[in-house]
Amino acid sequence: MDSYRTFASVYDLFMDNVPYDDWCDLYSNILKEHGITDGILLDLGCGTGAMTRRFAKKGYDMIGVDASAEMLDMAREADADEKSSTSGNTEAEEKSILYLQQDMRAFELYGTVAAVVSVCDSMNYILEEEDLLQVFKLVNNYLDPGGLFVFDMTTPYQYENVLGENSFCESRDEAAFLWENDFDPESRINEYDLTLFVREEDERYTRFVETHYQRAWDPDEVIRLLENSGLEFLGVYGGDEDQPGYLRTLQDTDERMYFVARECIK
Repeated sequence: MDSYRTFASVYDLFMDNVPYDDWCDLYSNILKEHGITDGILLDLGCGTGAMTRRFAKKGYDMIGVDASAEMLDMAREADADEKSSTSGNTEAEEKSILYLQQDMRAFELYGTVAAVVSVCDSMNYILEEEDLLQVFKLVNNYLDPGGLFVFDMTTPYQYENVLGENSFCESRDEAAFLWENDFDPESRINEYDLTLFVREEDERYTRFVETHYQRAWDPDEVIRLLENSGLEFLGVYGGDEDQPGYLRTLQDTDERMYFVARECIK
């Protein structure tokens, strides 16, 4: 679970093509469909807070939880920069985000929340069934009565057919990375080695290497664990590449799946 140590400093640089705005609209629409238009929202695996800040602008009171101190440092720095740029805007200054460094398998809150969201495959970092079940139990415990849980996962199809044994690279002036995947179909664990080259103040580049692990979860497994945790499973969906703000029936070739569940039994 201890990932993104060095990558935190350049994470947002390489994620600038991620459809955060579309995702925020998608998740917000799901929440609104279930009558959740305000209140406290927990962002599990919030990273640098890119989604957390967007939800705050939608009017939610945000809590962000992440295991990485470095990612949370970047989130707080981005928040401070954003507040500085909106100085004088009273409404913008009123919204402050509480960031907590906690493992999602053992997170603790001071009270319940209206909804819990987890975006950009954070749940795939949970490798064992008992750990994922524990996360779901904690979510159920900290949700308001009837509160909603919405999260996405990378699909087995993407691990097997898109990532597989492939490598990806990207180069910017500030940094470059090489992402090498190794998917084991038996354990369904995707190991990827991330080699980073980060530009220092003297214009030289320093090389860093991190190893990350994610699991390809079958949707039926996830549904079973949601139900065993006491949550009420409401649906699993696929995303439409042409209309990223909308969901549809999950298909075999989808690369991302979205789960919706509701607090049911404490």
